[in-house]
Amino acid sequence: MTLKTSFRKILASALGRGAAPASVVSLAALLGLIAFGSLIGIAGQPARAEPVAPTAGGTVFTDEQKKALGEIIRDYLIKNPEVMIDVQTALDEKVEKEQDARLKAFMAENSKAIYRNPDSSVAGDPNGDITVVEFFDFNCGYCKRGLPEVQKLIESDKKVRFVFKELPILSKGSEEAAKVALAAKRQGRYWDFHQKMLGAKGQANMTSALAVAQSLGLDMEKLKADIESDAVKNELEDMKALAKKIGINGTPHFLVGDKSIPGAPEDLHDQLETLVSEFRKNGCATC
Repeated sequence: MTLKTSFRKILASALGRGAAPASVVSLAALLGLIAFGSLIGIAGQPARAEPVAPTAGGTVFTDEQKKALGEIIRDYLIKNPEVMIDVQTALDEKVEKEQDARLKAFMAENSKAIYRNPDSSVAGDPNGDITVVEFFDFNCGYCKRGLPEVQKLIESDKKVRFVFKELPILSKGSEEAAKVALAAKRQGRYWDFHQKMLGAKGQANMTSALAVAQSLGLDMEKLKADIESDAVKNELEDMKALAKKIGINGTPHFLVGDKSIPGAPEDLHDQLETLVSEFRKNGCATC
C-alpha cells in the first residue's frame, strides 16, 4: 500500500466516524494523520517495531516527537494537495447525504404542518394533487426575481397547489408586510396581495403594505384589526418555528415532497415543474 493510499484510507475512515469540519480537513481526520505519523520515521521510512513507552503523564508522544510528526504531515500535504480536495469532496458528500436523510425524516413526520395545514396561504388549486411550498420574505430580492417563475407554474399547471409561508428575516418592515399579507388572507385576497406586494419596487413595510392593500379595495378597518390580532401573530410565529425546525435560514426556499430548492435559480420554473411531474407520476406521501 502506498503512502498516499494509506493517508486517504485514514482520512476516509475519520470522516466516516462523523467528524465535524475544521477549515478544510476535519479534526478527526487530522488526528488520524497524527496517528498514522507514528508509523513513519522522520525520513518517511517505516518506524522500528519497538513499542513507544508512555510518558509519565500518559502521553504516547513527546513534544519533540509531536513536532517531528507535524512536520512530516505538513510536508506530505504540501506535496500532495489533492488529498485535501479528496477529503473536502468526501465530507461534502457525507454532509449532503445526512441533510437529505434528515429532511426526508422531518417531512414524513411534519407533512401536515408543511403541506396540508388548513390555514395555509394558498394559490393555484386549493385541492391540487401536488403541493409546492415557498418560504419567502417580501424584502428578498431573490424572492422578487423568482415571482414570475412561480406565477408561470401556477398559471400553466391547473392542478398544482402552491403554499406560501412568510419568513420575515431581513428587516422589521418584512415582518410588518407579512402581517398585512396574513390579514389580507382573512379577506380572501392573499394571492392578489402577494403578487402586488412582492412585485412592487422599494422597501416592504407597514406603509407600503397598507398602500397595496388599499389599492386592492380591502376593508382597511378590518385589515388593521386583523394585523394586530393574536391569530395573525401566532400564525407568523408558527411559520418561523417551522422554518427553524426544518433548518431553513434563507429565502426563498422551495419544498416539494422530500426535495428542496434553495434560492431562485434561473431555471426555477423548470426545476419546480420537473419535481411536480415526478411526484405526480410516482406519488407523494407528504405533498
